[in-house]
Amino acid sequence: MASANTSWSEENFSCSICLDVFNNPVTTACGHNFCRTCITKFWDEQVKYKCPVCVKVFDTKPDLQVNLLLSDMASQFRTSVRVKDQPCGEPADVPCDFCTGTQLKAVKSCLVCLISYCQTHLEPHQRIAGLKKHRLVEPMDRLEDRMCKIHNQLLELFCKTDQVCVCQSCTETDHKSHPVVPLKEEYEVKTAQLGKIEADVPQMIQERKLRIKKLKDTVEMSKKVADRELADGVQVHTALIGCVEKCRDEFNQTVIERLKSTVKRAEDLIKELEQEIGDLTKISSEVMPLSQTTDHLCFLRAFRSLKDPPPTRDWTTVEVLPPSYVGTLRRSLDQLEETLNMEMKKLSDAELKRVQQYEVDVTLDPDTAYPRLTLSEDGKQAKIGSAAKELPDNPKRFTEYTYVLTRQSFSSGRFYFEVQVKDNNNWCLGVARESINRKGKITVKPVKSYWILYYNYKGLFVNPSVRLPLRAKLQKVGVFVDYDEGLVSFYDVKARVHIYSATGCSFTEPLYPFLGGHSASLIISPVNQTD
Repeated sequence: MASANTSWSEENFSCSICLDVFNNPVTTACGHNFCRTCITKFWDEQVKYKCPVCVKVFDTKPDLQVNLLLSDMASQFRTSVRVKDQPCGEPADVPCDFCTGTQLKAVKSCLVCLISYCQTHLEPHQRIAGLKKHRLVEPMDRLEDRMCKIHNQLLELFCKTDQVCVCQSCTETDHKSHPVVPLKEEYEVKTAQLGKIEADVPQMIQERKLRIKKLKDTVEMSKKVADRELADGVQVHTALIGCVEKCRDEFNQTVIERLKSTVKRAEDLIKELEQEIGDLTKISSEVMPLSQTTDHLCFLRAFRSLKDPPPTRDWTTVEVLPPSYVGTLRRSLDQLEETLNMEMKKLSDAELKRVQQYEVDVTLDPDTAYPRLTLSEDGKQAKIGSAAKELPDNPKRFTEYTYVLTRQSFSSGRFYFEVQVKDNNNWCLGVARESINRKGKITVKPVKSYWILYYNYKGLFVNPSVRLPLRAKLQKVGVFVDYDEGLVSFYDVKARVHIYSATGCSFTEPLYPFLGGHSASLIISPVNQTD
């Protein structure tokens, strides 16, 4: 501590209780001086009133008087000394724990007292013998947190094994065999890591914001697609309902008209019969009295005046049969089916155009091809030969069946590809899981991880051996997969109609497009929406 411009010793201006320069000094009856606050607090904690220096006991609490001369000199001395102290101005400055009012910048921290001192309050540690033994270090904030709770020593080292700060004594006990480094060295390492994090985090945040935007855009687009799909569905179903109602009305009208015709014919015949009955009844009324006459002359005269009976129909061949409705309902449903087929054709064409947008470029993998298969240089065509080629053993290669996978696999999303099967009488295609068996006998069923369409002399099938109707021989087949929805669909590209869909599939690993069969050749062809 620097001395003031006075011949007096610095000790003459220090309170023996707080060891600081006097603040509002007062004098006791025994002639010793203290800060008013210090002596008052000291006496409040004692049973007897005594002097802290000479231990003189006072019968009553002394009436303390301000030492004006000492107060003035202490004030001058304090001002002279503190011109070297600096107030805290920077965030990194450690404030003095002893200062009241404006806190000055600490110049040292004591590891024994666990207090930081400015130049003025550090003076006792430079003067008093007992305090001189305390370990002083560069100013540190929150000293209690920087001390080892076990050894009460400064945490100066870093244990790389446990990733904790330790003191020197810790390295001789719990962390004895652990690698340790100075805090500064580990600080530099962690600072470098932090710098990388600081550089990476904004980019990560930006990427996630873009992902959020993309998801929101997807939701918005999904809503628009759903609205459009609902509108199309309402239009199609309304049209179909109208068609059904029209067919129903026409069917009802046909039945009713036939019934009316039968009823009218029967009513006309009944009317004719009733007319004949009336005529015959009239004749009968004339004949009956004559038949009872026994006078020959009267009978002959009366008989001559009788009229001949009117001509009547031969009713033995006349009949009215109930109307026949055989085929009426079937023809009505045939008309409805024709309309439905037309609508299905339109929907299938629109559906095919939609899935064709997910076209992927795939090429056949020679490492998986059965030895009798020859692949084109561009990897788009597989052609079967008469003899097997000598090929290196490869765990991915099929050894018993003429199958081949593509190089590309898919683990999410949607994809579509087309295969030309024209002029081939035995083929199969679809998708297969990565873990399928490539060696020995293979059963191409869904439970065995295949989803395929295959054709032979018996007809068109999907696994497991479900036969499908085939209107015409297929020329090009489209395969669409929605991995997340568990959907595999097949399309007749030439006719632009849907063939079959496998739904509710469980995909848990990569899927590979798959070709095979005993055909001349199969070709992966580019998508042409005008086919």
